Amino acid sequence: GRGRGLPVVVVLVAAGVLGVGVGVGAADEARHAWTAVRRTGRVVGTLGVCVNDYRKTLPLRDEVPADEYAALLSACHQRCADRTLAALEANGSVFIKLGQHLSSLNYLLPSEWCDTFIPLQDRCPVSSYESIAAMVEADTGRPLTDMFSSFEEAPIGAASLAQVHRAVERGTGAAVAVKVQHPALAEWAPLDLALTSFTFAALKRVFPDYDLTWLAEELESSLPVELDFEREAANAERARAHFAAAMPDGPLVIPQVHWARPRILVMEYVAGRRVDDLAYLDGEGIDRDEVSAALARIFNEMIFGEGAPLHCDPHGGNIAIRRRRERPDDDGGGGGGTNFDVILYDHGLYRDIPVDLRRAYARLWLAVLEADEGAMRACAREVAGVTDEQFPLFASAITGRDYVEGGRGLVEQPRTSEEKEVMGRALAGGEGVLQQLVELLGRVPRVMLLILKTNDLTRSLDDSLQTRQGPARSFLILARYAARCVLAERVEALRAASPAGAAWWPPAVLLGLVRAWTAYAGVVARLQLFEAWVAARRWLGL
Repeated sequence: GRGRGLPVVVVLVAAGVLGVGVGVGAADEARHAWTAVRRTGRVVGTLGVCVNDYRKTLPLRDEVPADEYAALLSACHQRCADRTLAALEANGSVFIKLGQHLSSLNYLLPSEWCDTFIPLQDRCPVSSYESIAAMVEADTGRPLTDMFSSFEEAPIGAASLAQVHRAVERGTGAAVAVKVQHPALAEWAPLDLALTSFTFAALKRVFPDYDLTWLAEELESSLPVELDFEREAANAERARAHFAAAMPDGPLVIPQVHWARPRILVMEYVAGRRVDDLAYLDGEGIDRDEVSAALARIFNEMIFGEGAPLHCDPHGGNIAIRRRRERPDDDGGGGGGTNFDVILYDHGLYRDIPVDLRRAYARLWLAVLEADEGAMRACAREVAGVTDEQFPLFASAITGRDYVEGGRGLVEQPRTSEEKEVMGRALAGGEGVLQQLVELLGRVPRVMLLILKTNDLTRSLDDSLQTRQGPARSFLILARYAARCVLAERVEALRAASPAGAAWWPPAVLLGLVRAWTAYAGVVARLQLFEAWVAARRWLGL
């Protein structure tokens, strides 16, 4: 049974991971080996205690009243989350990144876990100035003082993988932001990734119904990419070029890269305030609804735009807002003009969405917005292999709403606290919902997981703005981008169906083109009417 398998699993995990630690330490100093053993011990010890806690709590479901069991399970969640948080903070490095990712999985993990890990978003390690200076000199062959006339020793921001210092370039006098990787990452990342993989493998063996190994696999594939700052520089420049062509008058600002090395990135210094700093937005006369609309346009362009790169980590720390005073339409009015800029940082984690998946996902969203359940189910099968049984769960995952038969009500009204509570109870209630969701997410394409993550993060940003209009405008903006993507697909198919070299298109092709353009024009007209209504309400002071 599972009880007899637990000690074996823990011993195997401890032996395997300690082997990694000792293997690394054998080639290094005794200090390194001892630290590796301590890091391993924290993870394996916490794993064993938490698994044992759940093994004692879960069987009580059939022995005590439902309300009492819910309280006992919640207390178990909280104890285990607290223990895990302590281990993640003590080990730091990759484990902070893991905790940050887990904190955003509110559609998958109990609220006790997500809420406990939220402080990791702002509680990141800070590397000493001396270690940073030594790393920069080792990587460039030049001391900091040769490259910068000033370099602030205290970082202006710190994240799980890197920290940012303000500096002034020697020679040019340009104010720059210098992003430097934590030097300790090179030492501990391989061991930490091995520990993460062993942990999720052990959990799968003890609780086979809840296979979360895909989380470790995603971390293993994305971390090496995020640790290459030369790749990040290329991502940033590619995104700048795309939006310069796609949205030349838009508010998006991506700091310009000056130069990069694998562990060092020097870029233009561009400062702003957090999206959820509502006092700043209101004090500067920046309309929250316009910020929400701008974010919707930017990230829908990334998801549905032809050849667009997708920024897969748009949490609150990677986006800032600043007042843009030099614009003539300084009142924040509607249309194409705004009185603010949206600054996008941290371009380490980007993905390209395959054309077929992008188009199928666009068709899925149009079906959602039209409440066409048959089309929704067909598109869900195409984009993620979703079965009819899994479909309601998948619909809730992509929309962040409690799915009801037919899809009505998914987008029209704001998500209420009661709806959030219903979804939370469904996940915590043990009625197979969580198991189905874990199974579903383990099977969908990896890029689809990142799209869902991006959707969830941008939805959280939108919620934090507390807009007057609710989600309707954001969904209409999404519809416009999805419709444009579907239009391109239909036009391409119709042109391919036309005889090569023909002077005239067949009537059926012409009729198809008219229908495609009419459908797109209908979506655009609905959005324009809504934009006019928003502008009228603003003019009337409503």
